[in-house]
Amino acid sequence: MQSASTTSTRNPAHAHATLPADPPGDVTAGLDWARDDHAVAIVDHRGTQIGRHTIDHTAAGLRELVALLRRAGAAEVAIERPDGPVVDTLLQAGITVVVISPNQVKNLRGRYGSAGNKDDRFDAYVLADTLRTDRARLAPLTPDRPETATLRRACRTRKDLVGHRVAVANQLRAHLRTVLPGVVGLFAHIDSAISLTFLRSFATQDHIDALTTAGLAAWLSEVGYCGRTAPAVLHARLRTAPRGLTGHDAEINTEITHALTNVLTTLNTQIATVSAQIERQLAEHADAHVFTNLPRAGRVRAARLLAEIGDCRARFPTPEALTCLAGVAPSTRQSGKHRSVGFRWACDKQLRDAVCDFAGDSRRANPWADDLYQRARDRGHDHAHAVRILGRAWLFVIWHCWQDNLAYDPTRHRALQRLLEDQQAAG
Repeated sequence: MQSASTTSTRNPAHAHATLPADPPGDVTAGLDWARDDHAVAIVDHRGTQIGRHTIDHTAAGLRELVALLRRAGAAEVAIERPDGPVVDTLLQAGITVVVISPNQVKNLRGRYGSAGNKDDRFDAYVLADTLRTDRARLAPLTPDRPETATLRRACRTRKDLVGHRVAVANQLRAHLRTVLPGVVGLFAHIDSAISLTFLRSFATQDHIDALTTAGLAAWLSEVGYCGRTAPAVLHARLRTAPRGLTGHDAEINTEITHALTNVLTTLNTQIATVSAQIERQLAEHADAHVFTNLPRAGRVRAARLLAEIGDCRARFPTPEALTCLAGVAPSTRQSGKHRSVGFRWACDKQLRDAVCDFAGDSRRANPWADDLYQRARDRGHDHAHAVRILGRAWLFVIWHCWQDNLAYDPTRHRALQRLLEDQQAAG
């Protein structure tokens, strides 16, 4: 495996796509995306606005958008988001799409003397004129293949569902601390299948009071409990916990308990369904082998990395480009003699989350990763900062594997092998 400082040049696809020096036809367009309609501005080579339109977000509206751009001779459009029906329509029509982030647009408004207020029509003009004046710093959007975009949607859906599950589980836990404290901490996870099944069978303190050790053992056997904790221990936890509500009050609160357990059961089912879909999509993806061999990547985690990085190699011509977008490289600010290095706020939050999730767990299976993490902690960094440092190091490795279409091979990871040799010599 190449060192982190080596840049691969074997594949011509590594070249970074650029815009021509002058826009085709000396005309550029900007589109401010909204839910129901979109503001469109068209400017000429002098920056004069020669067209302003509002397009409905309908099939007919999108056809009208393409038609008016062609009539104006605009072959390039600047927009704030990289996906969605509008972008798909423009790309299918052969129109070059350039993405300028909302943060950049916010900062660019001051260039035109704006008071800073959000105005869709003005933002469309800012986008169009920036595409005219700042071409050297911009790059055309090169979309991922459809299978990668679909995988990305599935991974993000699963992440959102897991977030919903955490929220409902916290709500259930808070509810049970008042009405049935004995079940909190009875099993490893409040949202596990065994916990939810237990709550459906024993939803009140009266039900638990009638439960014996033998009765609990028989019930656990009936529902197929894994047996990680002995029935006698579980029964003791129920007996020593604070008592919950009884009688009429307990019966009334049972409805709340059942409502929350039913929601969690549904979420567990849907998360499992989406996870299975992700695994199927990953198995069919051409880049799957690049990510599945990473330590503790598994299938879902590997799929998230693949989906968020994408499959367009030209998007990241250097590993530094990838680490900056992922938000794991620090941001340096310098003014006069003052120089500060701080957290990078402007980044792809989904990509950063995927990278940090992988990096944080990789240290449990990879000695090199664990060594980097521990050295960062020893320098006084907190856990989150140490994980970002480790994530940055991993992205240099992943970038080379990704660019060369190779699976991660620990025997070719030079830094890992040097560490293992040093540990062996010291031992």
